[in-house]
Amino acid sequence: MKKKIKSQIIIVGIILIVLILLFIPTKKPQTNGVEIIKCIGERATLYIQLGCSHCKTQEALFGENYEFINSVDCFYENDKCGGIRGTPSWRIGSKIVIGVQTIEELRELTGC
Repeated sequence: MKKKIKSQIIIVGIILIVLILLFIPTKKPQTNGVEIIKCIGERATLYIQLGCSHCKTQEALFGENYEFINSVDCFYENDKCGGIRGTPSWRIGSKIVIGVQTIEELRELTGC
């Protein structure tokens, strides 16, 4: 009887150890999505234009976090849009990237 209880205690202990090990993080935690979008907003400028359907698609990718994106509407602020040939466009450093970009693509382009 004592051997049976001892075996059960050992089995329960092993199960507890396995469960604990399963919940220990093995990867570096990923940066919060909002932090990535804030970083993109600090390192890039989005050029859009009133009436541009692709611009609306680009804005929608950020959802409620679009407020963190540095954007210029070339319809209203044309003087700030030198070198922009189409919208949406992104200025990242001295490079201009035309077209809708995913958050992952922007993350790579900006180094965020």
